[in-house]
Amino acid sequence: MSLKQKIIEESQRLGIDKIGFASAEPFYELEDSLNEQRERGFNSGFEHQVVEERIYPEKTFENPQTIISIALAYPTKISEPVPKDEKRGMFARASWGIDYHDILRDRLNKLIAFIQTQANNIEEKEHWRFAPQVDTGELVDVAVAQRAGLGFIGRNGLLITEEFGSFVYLGEIVTNIQFEVDEPVPFGCGDCTRCVTACPTQALLGNGSMNAKRCLSYQTQTKGMMPEEYRKKMRNVVYGCDICQLVCPYNKGKDFHFHEEMEPEVDSVYPKLKPMLSMSNKEFKANFGHLAGAWRGKKPLQRNALIALANVGDRSALPEIYTCAKEDVRPVIRGTAAWAIGKLGNKEADKWLQLLTELLAKETEAEVIEEIQQAIVQLSKKERRVTK
Repeated sequence: MSLKQKIIEESQRLGIDKIGFASAEPFYELEDSLNEQRERGFNSGFEHQVVEERIYPEKTFENPQTIISIALAYPTKISEPVPKDEKRGMFARASWGIDYHDILRDRLNKLIAFIQTQANNIEEKEHWRFAPQVDTGELVDVAVAQRAGLGFIGRNGLLITEEFGSFVYLGEIVTNIQFEVDEPVPFGCGDCTRCVTACPTQALLGNGSMNAKRCLSYQTQTKGMMPEEYRKKMRNVVYGCDICQLVCPYNKGKDFHFHEEMEPEVDSVYPKLKPMLSMSNKEFKANFGHLAGAWRGKKPLQRNALIALANVGDRSALPEIYTCAKEDVRPVIRGTAAWAIGKLGNKEADKWLQLLTELLAKETEAEVIEEIQQAIVQLSKKERRVTK
């Protein structure tokens, strides 16, 4: 059995769902699109900043020969019913269970440890080198995975596999060991543009790239005020977005529960929205700290919870929302709370107009003042309609 065959066999034992071997030649095919993304201002800012290092593996790894790409399938449905006790938010499926970065690193490190045991002698073992990466590394995971034969890059920019659709986490190992490489998978979307049409913010360009700043997944991860055009479109999702995956024909009926660490807990991935507004740092870590969606801290999630409460029309949350607008030390939370009051306070417009006016008199932050003023305008229109 060749070393490659042994690695494939071991990967199955480790619970790796797909594995492929790609050449470490430069990714010349990415150069134009990566530079165009940057020039047009379509980058999110979360990706690796040095374009050359994303194209040329030799820029960050001496004598790269092969990139071993792996995929782990994640669940799309929760096994327990979601309670209807009160209004809840939702984390996108890619953030269910334990943070996928930790899960992938575990599998990659175990695979590397196995490969090292297969060296013929000490000299060979010392010569072999490995660099594991998840999506925080230099390389473009989907480009590596496509070259390694795991799947093709769809119009939404995600890797689509035959077995698991696009519901997979990706990681890779750059190594100086030379392996026989696998065949890349050709583009398989045909004329289908369902993901492009379904994207609520028109973020997808249809050629596998996107304006990342228009993506709702990006917007839910920012720390400042969310531009108003995205707030309603976010619905009740407090982290991420998987609309382009849910409409994809390749994903129809796909739901895999291979990894216990990925199983979602209902109160974590469908959290009650009102308690999120007042949670302490300790409560945040206990409830959400294990999720990939917690990486930006609690402020974006609390901001998103305020937006979600307005979107689902939960007027019972107005007292908690007003507390945020009046007492929170963070301008983003005060401003978003004021916006939510403008959306929810129309049944008692005169009451909330008075309270917002009092808040406006004390507010010093320009972005919060603007939100309060807009909320006042909105409620004033409602009050005039009622008066007539």
